[in-house]
This record gives sequence, structure tokens and C-alpha cells, in this order.
Amino acid sequence: MSPRNRRTDALRILGLARRAGALLLGTGAVRNGLRDGQVELVLLAEDSAPAQADKIERLLRHGEVPVRHFGRRAELGAAVGGPPYTAVGGPQDGFAVRLLRELDESAGPHAGDSRALEDDQTYAG
Repeated sequence: MSPRNRRTDALRILGLARRAGALLLGTGAVRNGLRDGQVELVLLAEDSAPAQADKIERLLRHGEVPVRHFGRRAELGAAVGGPPYTAVGGPQDGFAVRLLRELDESAGPHAGDSRALEDDQTYAG
């Protein structure tokens, strides 16, 4: 599958996860989810403001939650049917595993590896 189709698939998975109520949307919600150990994956918009991204990245330094820079703020918002978002967090469920797989395969062979996430479903931040 081409990288463009994988990107589209990743955006569709985000939309499905939103409809299932399986996402934390926005910097504040993602930060709270990271503190509470409810986040399995963080997406940061490629055009996020450095100050907003830093708020998330400081919390990520202390855990093992994977982060991917993906899409622009408006694109993430459109995928989930909302306003532009700097950060989107995926809680502990199958959506995060599927999304990591799509993102990593679209980025090529040197991207992050989602196998650790698949092997340990109790993965916490």
C-alpha cells in the first residue's frame, strides 16, 4: 500500500477511534491522560507551537509512551470532527496499535516499531 493510502488509513482510524470515544483531544486532555497512565500513544501535530508540544514532550520523557509527529493541526481536527488539535492521545486499546502500525508503515522501514505495543497490552505511561 502506498504511503499516501496509509496516511489516509491512519486518519480514518483516528475518526473511528473518535466515534468510539477512544481518544483524548487537545493538549490539556492528553497531559492529564499521560499523568493518569491512560495514554498508549500520542500524536503531535507537525505544525504545533513549540510551547504546546513542549508541555507534552516533558511528560513523555518520564515514560514509555510512543509519540509520532503526524499531520497538521487542522488535519487532525478534521479527522476527528473537531477544531484543530495540537495533540491527540490514544488510550489503552486496539486503536493505538492499529494507528501505530499505519503510521510506521507509511513512514518506511526506519520508523518506530509497534511490536512492543502489540506484545504488551498492559503498556502504561
